[in-house]
This record gives sequence, C-alpha cells and structure tokens, in this order.
Amino acid sequence: MHQHEKQAIKDRAGSLEECLHRVFFAYGIDHDIVQAEAFGNGLINKTWKVEVGNKKYILQNVNSDIFNEPWLIANNVRAIADFIRDQHPDYLFVTPVQTIGGDEMFHDETFGYFRLMPFIPDSHTIDVVESPEQAYQAAFQFGKFTGSLSGFDVSKLKITLPDFHNLSLRYEQFHNALKNGNGERIKQAQESIKLIRQFEPIVKEFDKIHSASSFRQRVTHHDTKINNVLFNKQGKGICIIDLDTIMPGLFISDVGDMMRTYLSPVSEEESDFSKIVIREDFYQAILHGYNEYMAKELTADEQQHFLYSGKFIIYMQAMRFLTDYLNNDKYYGAKYPEQNFVRANNQITLLQRLTEKEDALGAIRN
Repeated sequence: MHQHEKQAIKDRAGSLEECLHRVFFAYGIDHDIVQAEAFGNGLINKTWKVEVGNKKYILQNVNSDIFNEPWLIANNVRAIADFIRDQHPDYLFVTPVQTIGGDEMFHDETFGYFRLMPFIPDSHTIDVVESPEQAYQAAFQFGKFTGSLSGFDVSKLKITLPDFHNLSLRYEQFHNALKNGNGERIKQAQESIKLIRQFEPIVKEFDKIHSASSFRQRVTHHDTKINNVLFNKQGKGICIIDLDTIMPGLFISDVGDMMRTYLSPVSEEESDFSKIVIREDFYQAILHGYNEYMAKELTADEQQHFLYSGKFIIYMQAMRFLTDYLNNDKYYGAKYPEQNFVRANNQITLLQRLTEKEDALGAIRN
C-alpha cells in the first residue's frame, strides 16, 4: 500500500488526537487532564512526554514499517523484566505500563501499536558523546545490562529485526547492488567500492566468529548510541532505554556500535573527513566501562576481538550506506542527492582511521 493510500485511510478513521484519546482510555487515563508534547528526536517511533497530574510518562507509537511484529518486542521486554525482577530486583529496567486489560501495548486499528512507560524523574539523555566519562558511563550501563542477564535463556527472545547485524548478508547485498544498481552512481563510486573490497577480510573473520564455539549468544541491545542511556543530574548513567532491538546476539554488536558512535568527534553526516579522528581516551573508556561487568563473562577469544568489534560495525555501516546509494537511496532515503555517498565515505574514513591506530589501541588493557 502506498503512503498516500495509508494517509487517506487514517484521514477517514479520524485524527491522531482522537487516536490518543483511545490510547489514554485503554490505560484508564482521563484524556481531559492529560498534557502531551512531542519528545526527543528519534527517527523511528513517534514519542510524547505525557503528564497526568503529578505523574509523567513516555508514550510511543511503534513504527510498524520497521518493526513488522511489535508484539515480539513486548514479549522480549516482559521475559527480561521477569528475569530481572527475580534475579536482580535492585536493577532499574524500565518496562511498559500495562493497559487496564493487562496488555503490554495498545493496538489501534488505524495508527498501530502504542506503549506507555514511566518517565524516570531527574533523568535526561544526551545526543553527542563529549567526554571519556560519558563514554565510560554508557559502556558501563550496556555492559551491566548484558552481564546481569548472563543467566538468562536467550532462546526465549524473539527476533525483532531479522539479520540486523548479519555482515555476510550485507556483503551479498553490496555485490547485488554492483550488478543491478544505478550505473552512473557505480561509476562515480569506483574508489569507494575498491576500498570496501579491500576490507573484505572483516567479512571472512565474521564468518569464522559465527562458527566459533568461543563466541556466545547473549542478550544484546544492538543500538548502543549514547542517547539510549539515561543520565542523572550528576552525569552518572542510570539505565538503558529503547529496548526494541534487544535480541540474541554477539557482544561485538554492542561494543562495535559504541566505537562507531563514540570514538570520533563528528557524526556520520560530516562531509569534512579531516575532522574524523579516533580518540584513544574514548576507546579506553569504552573498554573499561564495558568490562566492569563483562570482563569475567567474555571468553579469551572474545576479549581478543574487542577492537575487531569496531571494525565490524563501521565496515557494515559503510557498506550499507554505499549499497543504498547505488540502489538510489531506497532504504535510508536522502535529504540531498549525495547524502548516502557522503555517509559511506565518512564511515570508510572512520574505518581507515581505526585501522591505522590498531596497534596503539590494542596495547590498551583493562
């Protein structure tokens, strides 16, 4: 169904405001006393901060175009919440408020799935990592999350995003784009394509890892950007949030995404590649923070692949951006014609900088 057809159906079914009345009714909240305002800058789900008297909540409309089966998210969060309640009752794990019918989410026929979560008092998020201490605090929280769930049966978790961090699949999609993509863009991107091919050993190492018994499937967040950690007023991490991508996975997914988004002072949108550098003290902060809980959990083989984690995720993201550019921006879209090409080369540069510092970073120990 095309987007304009979806919108036409929504128009006939009533406004979003009317939908929110139905949502609040499902949670037993009188919508006449609700104050709701748009919250955050997330790109996937619509989010509101809701105030009902002296109580505050976060309300989200789950993007079903990304998460085709949102109830799988609810299954995962509930299974983990039950385990934490029994095994680690002092651990702060933010779980959705149940509807008056006892459901983890409310489903609206027109606007899809909604979930309501308590707002943690005196908490905030940050969008850019500005200090090694912030990197340490975030890495500590993600390590604490996975470490605290070391006794959890990961087979209970559902796959919310199939093949999300499957590097072998991304490499196959890249080669398909070389065969079937935009010919002019393929010509333009020859140097970038050459560099992606030069880093192919990262894929071969990934394949070895997946067949190695020394790498465990664990409860993995899969989206460890700094804005998925709540901080208090003193700058200390409180807990992790945004639980949609929690699935069974390898530790390299979480550590790698932290490296990709914490090590450089500029984001993937930066077009001046001279600004892309690897900050060694931020790497040390990630290493120390994550290993506060995970040092005894990771095998010797996994510890030896700590730095590889960054290469793995950065390479995959570079390849995904370039693949999308060659395929005329079908997946990520683009605000300007060269955006995904810039992103791809940005990430290729970041990978080169990380590789150049491999010896120095590898010498850093816990």
